[in-house]
Amino acid sequence: MKLFNVSAICLLLAFSLNTEMHAQKFSKLDKSPMDAAAFPTSYKNPNKTIKVIYSRPQLNNRKLEDLAPWGKVWRLGANEAAEITFYENTHFGDTPVKAGTYSLFAIPNDKTWTMILNKDLNAWGAYSYNPDQDVARYNALVSIDAESIEAFSIGFDEEGTMYLAWDTTRVAIPFK
Repeated sequence: MKLFNVSAICLLLAFSLNTEMHAQKFSKLDKSPMDAAAFPTSYKNPNKTIKVIYSRPQLNNRKLEDLAPWGKVWRLGANEAAEITFYENTHFGDTPVKAGTYSLFAIPNDKTWTMILNKDLNAWGAYSYNPDQDVARYNALVSIDAESIEAFSIGFDEEGTMYLAWDTTRVAIPFK
């Protein structure tokens, strides 16, 4: 009987030590966390028609033009290229677009940002951007706001216009 108790205690001790060796390791918090924006914005209407998933880089005392260089294709955020899903057919500016998921890029400039919907998904950054996969482009006017936004942000108004905000720059993209 004593042999059974000693064996059971040894077995229990071995299992408790073994769990320490297989503990999951988690990465640290991302400096540009992933976020999402959706339309309609009201919690009262759960039937979303547009959803954007993107990462939110911070200015951290840097210039917007250094992080999103003027005249060059930018991933619209950080890390992976932003993805936008349309749950029904829509218009990106004046261009009709079928329901589906697309990557979202921009070519920033001081007065306009060229917004780009592209078929390539799962792209990290804009390194593999291929203009032959573009679905639609829209030239959005830049406005300047007095308030500076530290983290790149995307949001929608009640009419379905998508707004980009970073530093004092604001860009609006209409959807119909």
